[in-house]
Amino acid sequence: MITKFDPFTELKRLEERIFNAYPAPTVAPKNDGVISSFVPVVNTREDENAYYIEIDLPGVKKEDIQVDVSDGLLTVSGERKFKKEVKEEDYYKVESSFGKFERSFRLPEDVDVENIKAQSKDGVLEIELPKIKKEDKKKKIEIK
Repeated sequence: MITKFDPFTELKRLEERIFNAYPAPTVAPKNDGVISSFVPVVNTREDENAYYIEIDLPGVKKEDIQVDVSDGLLTVSGERKFKKEVKEEDYYKVESSFGKFERSFRLPEDVDVENIKAQSKDGVLEIELPKIKKEDKKKKIEIK
C-alpha cells in the first residue's frame, strides 16, 4: 500500500491537539448594525517553554481587543473600525471596513494560566501561554 507524504500533516495534528477552535469563529448578528464580519488569521506554534498564538489584526487598535480566560478557554474578541477618506478636486471617495470578531481556543492542561501574556504590535496580537514546569522527581526506593 502506498501512502502519499504530506509534510504538514504533523503540524495540522499538533495545531488541532493544542488549539481546537471552540467554538468556531462567529459572525456578528445582522441586527447590531455591523456591515460585515471579520475573521482574523491565526497562527500557532510551540516550543519547550510555551505555546504561542499570533493573530493578524490589521487596523485594529489594542484598545479594541479583549483577551479573556475562563474554564480552560481562551477567548480573543474585538472590533475593527477602518475608514479611509480621499477628497480630490473632482471626486470624493470613502472606504470603510467594520467588523466584530471572536476566536476561542481550548487550552492544554499544562498552560500556566496565571502568567499568560499578550502584546499587540504592528497589527499582530501575540499571546504567550507559558507551560507549567514539571519537575522530574526521582526517589530512590530501598529494596528490603
